[in-house]
Amino acid sequence: MRALLLAAGMGSRLRPLTDTTPKCLVPIHGRPLLDYWLDLVFEGGIERALVNTHWLSEQVEAHIAASPWRARIDLVHEQELRGTGGTVLANRDWFQDSAFMVAHADNLTDFDVPALIDAHSNRPAGHLMTMLGFRTDDPSSCGILELDRDGTVLAFHEKVANPPGNLANGAVYIFEQAVIGDIARLGKDAVDLSTEIIPNYLGRILCVETHGYHRDIGNPASLLRARVEFPLGSCKVRERERAEARAEPLSEPLGAVRR
Repeated sequence: MRALLLAAGMGSRLRPLTDTTPKCLVPIHGRPLLDYWLDLVFEGGIERALVNTHWLSEQVEAHIAASPWRARIDLVHEQELRGTGGTVLANRDWFQDSAFMVAHADNLTDFDVPALIDAHSNRPAGHLMTMLGFRTDDPSSCGILELDRDGTVLAFHEKVANPPGNLANGAVYIFEQAVIGDIARLGKDAVDLSTEIIPNYLGRILCVETHGYHRDIGNPASLLRARVEFPLGSCKVRERERAEARAEPLSEPLGAVRR
């Protein structure tokens, strides 16, 4: 499976930090956020990752060029931001007609990548999407989910006052190819997944709740909490332990960074 890591955002709520540092390179315990994501997806079995860039893109490109995972990473620059769904549509050929992962790489997380992929492979009939869910301590700032007993998403409340619960959309998805067709039918370049696509799939989305760490670091308070709460190296260590328990070591990386 391939994964799109959405990393082009300007991080305006984190200014002045993000005036000079891309949001995806904001450090947690001295490591850029993007490095946690690269370890997470590649150690979890993802074959290749596509990272989109926009704000301070030269820094992101230079960082990836020096990454030990660079041979398995492709880059695409957006002169104008396309929105989350627009980026999926613009890069539809890169997904090679297969199911694929899309993740907002501005969250700090250590979710179980193979478990999400396995859940999607065994999803109920008719479901075209699998979504990561997490328990939030700030429900009104998130998209809150309502599920049936089998984990199917029945309702989605995007950043509303007094939401009915605290199970939130973790902004990590596995999509079937049919989702790209639905994005294309909107007939525009810039599309938002949360407001324009996901609500159309209610009753056809499987939710998998993570019991690990998951937090949006989009404002100074949440960034500070993440730096206090997230154990040093926990993402890499936990995923390595899971990988070792499941399978043989991954083969050598293939390919090259696309400019």
